[in-house]
Amino acid sequence: MKYLVTGGAGYIGSIVATMLLEEGHEVVVLDNLVTGAADRVPAGAELVARPVQEVGEVLDSSFDGVLHFAGLIAAGESMEKPGLYWEANTTGTFWLLGAMRAAGVKTLVFSSTAAVYGNPTEVPIREEAVKAPTSTYGATKLSSDMAIQSAVTAYGLAAVSLRYFNVVGAYKDKNGIWHGENHDPETHIIPIAFEAATGERAEFAIFGDDYPTRDGTCIRDYIHVADLAEAHLLALRAAKEGEHRIYNLGNGNGFSNKEVVATVKKVTGVDFPVRVGSRRSGDPAELVASSEKAKAELGWVPSRASLDRMVADAWEYHQHARA
Repeated sequence: MKYLVTGGAGYIGSIVATMLLEEGHEVVVLDNLVTGAADRVPAGAELVARPVQEVGEVLDSSFDGVLHFAGLIAAGESMEKPGLYWEANTTGTFWLLGAMRAAGVKTLVFSSTAAVYGNPTEVPIREEAVKAPTSTYGATKLSSDMAIQSAVTAYGLAAVSLRYFNVVGAYKDKNGIWHGENHDPETHIIPIAFEAATGERAEFAIFGDDYPTRDGTCIRDYIHVADLAEAHLLALRAAKEGEHRIYNLGNGNGFSNKEVVATVKKVTGVDFPVRVGSRRSGDPAELVASSEKAKAELGWVPSRASLDRMVADAWEYHQHARA
């Protein structure tokens, strides 16, 4: 099979592209390399360095499907630069859907997010939960989901949207090469904690310790990136024309910020300084997924669910990336 992976030079997209190649598929990566990097694209995949708005010049009837990761992901930045996010995320999805229709390509797996739910009214969060995004980022992803549903209804698209919770960890491919998370600037908790452990940061900041949780800090659901990537391959096989399936992907277990920091200290062997600051506006106390639907319908099993394993794999990649 032949697949187009938009945003395949990024953290998650490059790992999914790697797994597709390992299954024997042909892979073409479309990425503008603004936030992605060419050296992330796995050997054996063709890289087309173009924005998703030009996808119509790449996609043709020889493709069997598209995995759509292209877009911007920083919720805080989306509130400061909303136009940038609407253009990159929602308009980009419109261009892709039009190109798929023109090329007669029917299968789509979309990289969505738990940010569509905003402050949850229930925990764990099911797919049917109220959608009330609190960031422009979440709103752009929700509107893309709605556009995909329209294409399913009108044109018989076979679509699956995967709503991720906090993605961590790294993947060691069959050639022994590590693939992991390396943003600039870094905004995610575990890589930031690594920077504190290596002295790249003077300290690690926890935002608020007065939440109604077991230790006062925010609780989040973390999912290993390799488990997440495997869900994309299962989603490709499960997609059916005229259906838009939506699945939450998380472990169903929440870990507090203090628990994450303690695990990073244990894995790295470094007791780095931690400062507790005030809460950040809009941070919910607890975000935990219900992934029962994905397990039942896709046969998905997150086999790397322990926080120790996720942090250890991420640390392994962190050390290789800076060697």
